[in-house]
Amino acid sequence: MKEKLIGFLYKYGAVVLMAVILVYFSFVNHAFFSYSNLSDILRSISIVTLLALGVTFTLIVDGFDLSVGATMSLATVISSSLMVWYEMPLWLVLLLPIGVGILVGIFNSILIVKIGIPDLLATLGAMYILTGIHRTYTEGYSIYSHMPLTAGGTAPGEFYKSFLWIGQGQIAGVPVPVVIMLLFTAIVYWILNHSRWGRILYMTGGNAEAARLSGISVNKVKFAAYTVSGVFASLAGILFAARVGSGQIDAGASMLMEAVAAVFVGFSVLGAGKPNALGTFFGAALIGVLLNGLTMMNLPYYAFEIVKGTVLVLALAVTYFHVKKRI
Repeated sequence: MKEKLIGFLYKYGAVVLMAVILVYFSFVNHAFFSYSNLSDILRSISIVTLLALGVTFTLIVDGFDLSVGATMSLATVISSSLMVWYEMPLWLVLLLPIGVGILVGIFNSILIVKIGIPDLLATLGAMYILTGIHRTYTEGYSIYSHMPLTAGGTAPGEFYKSFLWIGQGQIAGVPVPVVIMLLFTAIVYWILNHSRWGRILYMTGGNAEAARLSGISVNKVKFAAYTVSGVFASLAGILFAARVGSGQIDAGASMLMEAVAAVFVGFSVLGAGKPNALGTFFGAALIGVLLNGLTMMNLPYYAFEIVKGTVLVLALAVTYFHVKKRI
């Protein structure tokens, strides 16, 4: 009976928890289940979902990327500074931060694949380096339109309306960040479940030696996974800057735990038992719904970390206890 209960929780626990949370908050606050509030929830999780999709790729190849939060912060301040400080065209404002994300992914890959540093240690070091870089670059200040400069005077530029539309606009009544999130989730789902590259990623993470004997270049696959992670972190940073209309330093620091929790919650969605795109999206939605409901109940913001940590611990406990029982 105990094993059946664990198996049920592993397969349907996240879905049942989501249903219970939705029903509970709907009774507590009638405004919770309104279109505007649900739209706000989806908009709020769009950034975390992009960040988590990058982490998903590294977990699939049996790795882990702790630097995604710092990469996101760096992309946020770079995209903001290109408009406010340098008045660069929009295409450069979008492409340069993505290029930085690619470089971060390459840097992590070199540390992990070429030098052989364990992924947690390598990306932890990268996280500190990137945090230092973006704080040095901004001199510790957030970036906003026509901000005063430390050298004197004010910044010449401002956030472009076309850029802000990415984070604040709508398409047929649907927030643009939600459209972007759903689009990338669908693309990643197709890649992981219906493409040759997806099969190669799962083979590499499942058994690297068997994959190598099958002719797969394991190092190249891991290299690609960490590069993709850097790109998604940069996309999250761009979306964050467009949503809040400023380049906040350490913007991604608070979202790292949410992204990691979303991925691990996704392990157990419908018994997937592995990192997957739909599970990651569902995990981000679960955390987003929970935090939104608690906010409407006036829970102090400083208690949110307890909630995030509890969700992560519960997801890990159910997942690894189920795996232990199978072994």
